Formats: sequence, C-alpha cells, structure tokens
Amino acid sequence: MEDTDVAIAAAAVVVLSCAKLLLENKKRKRRTRRWWMLSLNKSRGRYNGSDMLLDLRRESSGKFENFCRMSAEDFEYLLNKIGPKIKKQDTNMRQAIPVKDCLAVTLRFLASGDTFTSLGYLFKISHQSISRIVANVCEALIEVLKDEIRLPHSEEDWRRIANGFYQRWNFPQCVGAIDGKHVLLQAPFNSESKFFNYKKSFSIILLALVDADYCFTFIDVGAQGRMNDAGVFACTTLYRKMIRRELLLPPNEPLPGRHKSVPYIFVGDDAFPLSSSLLKPYSGNHAKGSIERIFNYRLCRARRIVENVFGILASVFRVFRTPMLIQPEKAAMVCMTCALLHNFLRRSNTSRQIYSPNGSFDYEEDGHLKPGTWRQETSNSSLTPLSKTPRKPSQEAKDIRKEFAEYFITNGAVEWQDYVN
Repeated sequence: MEDTDVAIAAAAVVVLSCAKLLLENKKRKRRTRRWWMLSLNKSRGRYNGSDMLLDLRRESSGKFENFCRMSAEDFEYLLNKIGPKIKKQDTNMRQAIPVKDCLAVTLRFLASGDTFTSLGYLFKISHQSISRIVANVCEALIEVLKDEIRLPHSEEDWRRIANGFYQRWNFPQCVGAIDGKHVLLQAPFNSESKFFNYKKSFSIILLALVDADYCFTFIDVGAQGRMNDAGVFACTTLYRKMIRRELLLPPNEPLPGRHKSVPYIFVGDDAFPLSSSLLKPYSGNHAKGSIERIFNYRLCRARRIVENVFGILASVFRVFRTPMLIQPEKAAMVCMTCALLHNFLRRSNTSRQIYSPNGSFDYEEDGHLKPGTWRQETSNSSLTPLSKTPRKPSQEAKDIRKEFAEYFITNGAVEWQDYVN
C-alpha cells in the first residue's frame, strides 16, 4: 500500500472516531424525561374537574353559575352538543380527559382570562393539553352555535329590528348599531409589524353589528391591527352586501310625520365613513340646542347599544381584560366563541339573568343616563377603540343625515333633548 493510501485510511479512522465520540456525548447530554405526568396531575383520578363541577352544583349560592357564566342546564346542553366532536379515546398509557372537564376549562379560561399554567393547577391538566383543549372546544362551540349570529334574511326581520330601536331609543328606520375594537395581543411570533396598530400595540380587529336587544347580528374578526379601520369595514361581507343592495332592507320611506323618503340605515361613530346606508355624528363642537348637536345626541343614544354589548362582553368574559397570550388565529377563534356565547346566553331562559342581570346595561331616567354595572368593571379592558376615519361623504349621504336631523327637532323631538345634551 502506498503512503498516500495509508494517510487517507488513517484520516478516515480519525474522522469516524470523532463522529462516534460526538454522538455518544450528545446522547449523554440529551435530557431524559423525568416523568410521564406530573404527580399533581396524577391525582386527577381521585378528584378532577368533573368532581369540582359537581361540588359547585351542590352549592346553593350560584357558585356554578359564576364559575361557568351560565346555568347548569345550558352547560349540559352545550356538553351534549359538542361532546361527540371533541371526545378522545382512552389509551393503554392513560385515560382521556373527560369531555366535561374540557368544556369547563375552556369556559373558565374565557370567564377568567387566567393563563393556561394557572388553569392547569386548578384542573390538574398540563398547560400544553389545555392549549389544545381550548382550541378544540372553541372550534366545536363555533360549529354548534354558528346560527346564533346571522344577518336578517327578510324585510320583516329588518323591520322588527328597526321597531326595537324606535321603541327603545326613539330612532326610526335604524336597523343596527355598528362598532369595532382592537383586541390586544402579546407580540405574535414572526408577525413583524402586521398586527402593530396605531396605538403602538399588537392587535386583531373585531367588527360587530348589533340589534336593539343587545345581540350580535354580524361579526367580523381577525383583521390585522395595522390595517386602516375603514379598510377593514370595506373588506367585510356586510359592506359588500350594503353597497350592492343585497341586504333585503325595506324600501325607502318617509320618517314618521315627514314627506321625504329616506333609506333604512345603520348608525356608527367617527371610525366609519358617512354614507347613504350608515349615519355618523357631525364632526366638531356645536352650540347647545343646535340641529347638529341634537342629532349627535340622538344618534349617540341609539349607538350606545353596541358600546354596551362590548362592555358586557369584556365584563363577563375576562379574557378581554388583558392582552391575549395566544396567537392571532386562536385569538380570533376566542373572540368568535365569546360573541356566539353572548347571543346564546342572552336568548336563554335559564342563563339570561345570570349573564346580564337587571341593571347591567345603561338606562335612562327622565332623559338622564344611568350607567350600567358593566362600566364599574371594565376600566382595564383590552378592547380599544378604532381610529377616526376622515373621508369626504357624498351629497346624498349628507342630505339623508340632514333629513334625520330635521326630524329630531320637529316631529321626532323628545322633551328632554334640549337640556341634557
């Protein structure tokens, strides 16, 4: 064998030896798993979330209702609906987490906003498992409750909403109050500045339309916080149907006691552009008793209903109290779940008073605003307003707003409007 061959063979032996040593060192340094399950979580077989719920139901002081934000009857109803969708099979290694525990930990997460680690101590479930459970349960709840939020499909349905606004707030031909909020998040992974909003924080946008009974009729959630707020509205199915006149709204007609026909409209704030279908306040400061100031006051009364809905949402579902420590996709799922639960609980015979007892919403006495109880609890809400949208409206839109404004100082005037605004 020549010297060159010997040198090559020796080098190969050295390389292989080094590789073997590195592999052995890596195996020695590899962290061995210390346990399959935390000793705390092993005790779940003796006392688990289902046992805790049973104890809460035995209490007569509303502990269960406070814990889950609903009646035991509605909890069982939802459990039966989502159970087949989220049930897991037991394995030889361990038993699956009961479906009842999965629903309970998800509802407690929405109600408290506690971290998955904190909930893990309470339910004796690992925070990794809770993360998966919350996503699965929210997805199942969205599927079974999806019909709780839907736009009206007929003139009759729209007229019913309009009648509600007229009876409650003296605002005719109003078919919904619209508003949007930034839902604050922790800095998402690899997001760069996509979710960075005008207030220098990370968020997704929640846009909602509500009726006169404080229920959602439309939700759009998940738009990146950096997007222009008017642009978000323009991308929604609601806006597209609005401009294409596909909403099946009642035909134009005069306001009570007037002669000029005007359309049925939505009401919003300065975050939305004035149009023939959406009224917003007159900008600037106006003299007391002026037509502009009275219009703004009357519109504010009708629009306050959506402010109350967001207030109750953040008051009951305290996951909205602080920036969500989850990724944007899951945050959007959480928002949609809470909105669907809001409508479900508002319409429930057994949970309505638990979710929004008397006095929860703002009300009026002799024209004076009495704040709802939610205002005492949401000062630190992570739902923040959208930015204002300056945009030149069409002459048609301005004429429609003027007709409403003139109605409010003539046929539609209320006796207290001159001294409370």
